[in-house]
Amino acid sequence: MSASRRELLRGQFDLTWALFEYHLERLRPEDFLWEPGPLCWTVRQTADGTWVPDWAETEPDPVPVPTIAWVSWHIGWWWSVATDHLRGHPPRERTAVTWPGDGESTITWLRDLRTDWLAALDSLDDTALDATAPFPWPNDPQYTLAHMIGWANAELMKNVAEIGQLRLLRTAAKGTEMSPSDPRSTM
Repeated sequence: MSASRRELLRGQFDLTWALFEYHLERLRPEDFLWEPGPLCWTVRQTADGTWVPDWAETEPDPVPVPTIAWVSWHIGWWWSVATDHLRGHPPRERTAVTWPGDGESTITWLRDLRTDWLAALDSLDDTALDATAPFPWPNDPQYTLAHMIGWANAELMKNVAEIGQLRLLRTAAKGTEMSPSDPRSTM
């Protein structure tokens, strides 16, 4: 039995999302803005109530450790732009993507992005997957939409691992002991 490229990309995404759900279900509101060290990137609330991420046009050295809030904003930003490209829409600017402002809203936002992404992905056939990808490699003909989707899956897996590690570090830093009956203890 052979699978189409779209089915393979969808299977890769579904596996990554299952790992993400593991962490999303365990995140607590206080986890999002926890800063694991003195040099962090986070999101900050402005006077008008919106949340904006720390950002530098050139990556600083050393690179700041992101908070879960920052990583979740980062996912929302690149995923929104990738979905725009996948649907043939003009991509939104980075500054147009704001963090929802709390844990529950962020998790809902990320799950909504998943729904939008899958609707766009599921509408593609092999011909569409062969089109030149406009993102993240601007109009380089060697990269196709299939490459972009594979990149998005890899980027999501990296960000999921970052969120998972930050969540585990925060739990360890709190000194929270888990009982064997706690579902979090089966990691």
